[in-house]
Amino acid sequence: MALQLPPLAAATALLLAAALTGCSDDSPEHAHSTAGIGHIHGLGINPADGKLYVATHRGIIAVDEDGASRSVGDTADYMGFTVAKANTFLGSGHPAPGADGPSNRGLLESTDAGKTWKTRSLGGEADFHALEYAHGTIYGYDSTNGMLRVSKDGTTWDERADLAAVDIAVSPQDPDVVLATTEDGIAKSADGGETFAKGAAPVMVYLSWAGDNALYGIDAAGALSHSSDGGATWKKAGSVPGGPPQALTALDDNHLLAATQGGVYESRDGGKSFTERLSASEG
Repeated sequence: MALQLPPLAAATALLLAAALTGCSDDSPEHAHSTAGIGHIHGLGINPADGKLYVATHRGIIAVDEDGASRSVGDTADYMGFTVAKANTFLGSGHPAPGADGPSNRGLLESTDAGKTWKTRSLGGEADFHALEYAHGTIYGYDSTNGMLRVSKDGTTWDERADLAAVDIAVSPQDPDVVLATTEDGIAKSADGGETFAKGAAPVMVYLSWAGDNALYGIDAAGALSHSSDGGATWKKAGSVPGGPPQALTALDDNHLLAATQGGVYESRDGGKSFTERLSASEG
């Protein structure tokens, strides 16, 4: 007899599996993408201009406060996107159709707010589906090799634990505490990612950790949860509109950015309410 999963568990398994397979036009995650901007891989606010930057399957999009949006730079597929500091973005991914270069571009860096990018390291070797910049250190989940990598300078990397994960989050207070979303739930490391405990409920797809009281997670149904004790306990915070989640970024205790199949949404009250910043049909 086939195992019948509850609807939410089945949806979670499908979404996690799609995220783990990588980014390609015929993968499950893209089969359900809208025309427009395509699948969204990362979100951030650039301190230099205050604009929202959206990393997608078809390039980087800058969004003004008034809702005006424009493409920035090329149309490559940007994965693992994060804003490291003013005008400095980190990413990974794959070249634009017809462009030269390896399929997996390794660690990418832009120092002009996404207009141009260069490979810093691991070109042709790694595809980072999640990147975090914390404590002057880059933490990256390399989906090609199924491992956590850590670098102080973006060129030399320490290979840490092997695991199957979708997203990672690093404690703002302790560089050794790293969380990862897995099919079994949230896995925790207390040694900088050298080892992880087995994943435990709740099962989340994406995490973001912006402060002591600003650890947020989103599940496959778009339900947003909040933890004020480093993930030991969770409380329901709200629900993000637009269908299955694609990215999550917490900026502080109350300011959140979330991407779903419907587009990009912003909350300034800890997830109680959301407003649309960018529709998935745009771009």
